[in-house]
Amino acid sequence: MPLKIKIQRLYDPDDDTDSFRVLVDRVWPRGVSKEELDFDLWCKSLAPTAELRKWFGHKAENWATFCERYRAELRTPEQIQQMKKLLEQAGDQQIILLYGAKDTEHNQAVVLARELEHVRQQG
Repeated sequence: MPLKIKIQRLYDPDDDTDSFRVLVDRVWPRGVSKEELDFDLWCKSLAPTAELRKWFGHKAENWATFCERYRAELRTPEQIQQMKKLLEQAGDQQIILLYGAKDTEHNQAVVLARELEHVRQQG
């Protein structure tokens, strides 16, 4: 059975308690305490760099370039190793990538989910 990677805005209610939940924001989300957020791993090292995140500014017109630059960040040997480690930690569980951005279509979790799937397929 293929691994399922789901993305979810961390502020949205969740009824899926049998998944490996990974926060993928570099900075801790506003208005949520670490005790309130149900997560298994905070993987800030796989989030976009502060420089890229600030440049992107969650502007849809920057999306295509953001995707290219973020994929380049993720395709370094160190980041590939981090993604393999995350996949290993999740085991057979579904992975839910949690993010704080308001835009559900233009955020780092969308790109990271694709890259994790790519890494998983490469073995």
